[in-house]
Amino acid sequence: MSSARFLAAALLALTSGAYSAPTLSAEDGQWVVGVSGGTNGIAPEIGLRFGEHVGIRANGGFFNYSRTENIDDIDYDGKLKLNSVGLLADWFPMAGGFRISAGVRSNGNKIDLHATPTANVLVGDVSYTPAQVGNLDGKVEFNSLSPTLTLGYGGKLGSGFTLGFEAGVVMQGSPKINLASTGGTLSSNATFLAELEQERQQAEDDASDFKFWPVVQVHFLYRF
Repeated sequence: MSSARFLAAALLALTSGAYSAPTLSAEDGQWVVGVSGGTNGIAPEIGLRFGEHVGIRANGGFFNYSRTENIDDIDYDGKLKLNSVGLLADWFPMAGGFRISAGVRSNGNKIDLHATPTANVLVGDVSYTPAQVGNLDGKVEFNSLSPTLTLGYGGKLGSGFTLGFEAGVVMQGSPKINLASTGGTLSSNATFLAELEQERQQAEDDASDFKFWPVVQVHFLYRF
């Protein structure tokens, strides 16, 4: 699904709920503190609403997740590390709980990769033995500053507590991939390194579709 269609679907879902759930207004309090969790990770959040239509929020996103990933027939042990902090400006067009938010994230998200082949593998266009390859270590990183656009809605739970939802995208840019070989008999060989560079470039091209990171967050906050 394209980013435009994703945001349109989120807008329809959030605005339709705005007429059926208890809404928030500036009278409910200015400051909010709590926690949010979702595709950005889990972390504290704090916000300030200046009036009926304008607010500002800061939140983090931290989480680690490990899995095995097959890239060009090589099994890598991958570890996703979510590590970001965001600052967003909120606009409440209906002076209630529905908001449109734009901002930027300090994006330290990355993926660490490690592989120790146990059978012959294709690196670039050439087949190599495990002894020749040794260990393969890679890192996937993104733009350090990433614009963010989201749609959100918050409803009252009572006694100052609110439950909110948010959906959108982080425009993190095309991933940058580093890939190196260590401990192999050809780890310093010029021909092998040229094939490894071809492998890295192909992986980077394949990962270019991940320039947009989907945002789906749930917020549990207290207003005062």
